[in-house]
Amino acid sequence: MKITRQDVLRVADLAYLDLSDSELETYRQQIDEILEYAGKLNELDTTNVEPMAQVLADDQTADATLREDVVVPCQVAPEILKQAPDPEPPYFRVPKVIER
Repeated sequence: MKITRQDVLRVADLAYLDLSDSELETYRQQIDEILEYAGKLNELDTTNVEPMAQVLADDQTADATLREDVVVPCQVAPEILKQAPDPEPPYFRVPKVIER
């Protein structure tokens, strides 16, 4: 797959990045190499491979591998909000920074 300079410029624009000409070329090459490598995966024979949603070894179980989710209250929020110039818990009001 060939990634063009315009492709990189478009992604940089969406990410609000100002890239130099040398950075544009570096990223273009790197993205192209990554996509070419990922494209090689299409060459693999996966006809006997079952789809999976979670990667676990045969001797592992979800209980042994994954921890249980535990809710932990945030104890620092009130102290941080005290330092905000215009706090309205639990949010900060800040000036608009998106100009587009």
